[in-house]
Amino acid sequence: MGRNKLYVLLSTACAAGYIWLILTYHRNISLSLEPGVCLFKRVTGVPCPSCGSTRSVLSILKGDFAEAILWNPFGIILSFILVVFPVWIIFDVLSRKNTLYNFYNRTELVLKRKWIAIPAILLVLLNWIWNIAKGL
Repeated sequence: MGRNKLYVLLSTACAAGYIWLILTYHRNISLSLEPGVCLFKRVTGVPCPSCGSTRSVLSILKGDFAEAILWNPFGIILSFILVVFPVWIIFDVLSRKNTLYNFYNRTELVLKRKWIAIPAILLVLLNWIWNIAKGL
């Protein structure tokens, strides 16, 4: 994937994430509804590995990191991405550098190594089992 395509994709994903958080936060505060609209869970009745991520990020925004981990530890990663990547993209665009693009390419190469890919997949599966067990 080219640099510009990656930056547009990441920018769009981050913008969608911020919009989703704002809408969910507003809905949660104004209507006292539980956040979360997982298509996978609606179709299968089983939570997906990322179920609880929105509630996790909202917990982080409230400063409750323990609650965030209980909802879904992936929320911590999402929060980091939502904060760091937009700033990183702006830095790269303004300075005409490719630091995020180079990081992406290196990370992709690292994740292709079996000794890293297999434990990463196992962590996602364990998180999924945990989501199912806790009845998200």
